[in-house]
Amino acid sequence: MNRTWSLGTFQWQGCAVMGIVNVTPDSFSDGGRYVEADAAYAHARSLLADGADVVDIGGESTRPGAAPVSAEDEWRRIAPVVERLTADGDVIVSVDTRRATVARRAIEVGAHVINDVSGLRDPAMVEVCATGGVPVIVMHMQGEPATMQHDPRYDDVVAEVSQWLHQQAEMALAAGIPAVMVDPGIGFGKRLEHNLALLDAIDTLGDHGRLPVLIGASRKRMLGELYGIDQAADRDAASVDVHRQAARKGAAMVRVHDVAAHVAALRHDA
Repeated sequence: MNRTWSLGTFQWQGCAVMGIVNVTPDSFSDGGRYVEADAAYAHARSLLADGADVVDIGGESTRPGAAPVSAEDEWRRIAPVVERLTADGDVIVSVDTRRATVARRAIEVGAHVINDVSGLRDPAMVEVCATGGVPVIVMHMQGEPATMQHDPRYDDVVAEVSQWLHQQAEMALAAGIPAVMVDPGIGFGKRLEHNLALLDAIDTLGDHGRLPVLIGASRKRMLGELYGIDQAADRDAASVDVHRQAARKGAAMVRVHDVAAHVAALRHDA
């Protein structure tokens, strides 16, 4: 039987699908395709038509080796897209940012969720989300995007990532953030063996059902290693396969590029 999950006012059963909208020139899989606001908005509406439950709008690439952008540039990229989608009134809009100033602006124009790949390391982000009454997705990342894949090491990756996620979730809830989802950060400062161990430990990551878990393996390098697929754009079938397994292990949401294929597969499994 599918479990019921909630993230603020958004409630769902089973495994929800988050569609990715990268408003960036340098994303690892689709950089530049949606950097113009009209194209990004149209892509978001297409993902929603394909069955996405949430759309995640990002203005800074966090692929391995990516250079940071300024908060102003990040907001300039995503502002017209977030504003149009929230004005539509029929969309759950998540904003993928690690900057409190960007999160504050996004919340002011109606964003429903903040997806922080730095996992609320910045106390200002905690304050912004608590004051705004907006749920957060807390992701684990070892290091920073520019350096995170330079020899990542763990003694016990499941124990260390779980402990950190639970600690951050407790801190966020105690600060007044209304709800928290956790994300182990597949590919963010992890080797293949780390990613596989985390995917096998979703129940532990979610503190045995207390916290919903988001998994985002879509088109990532680990799939290339597992399935022998060199090009990121060719990894959609592999993405569906891994995300279906994650859903069976209890993932509450998957973050994906190919929404239609994931929706079809997850409905088939339900």
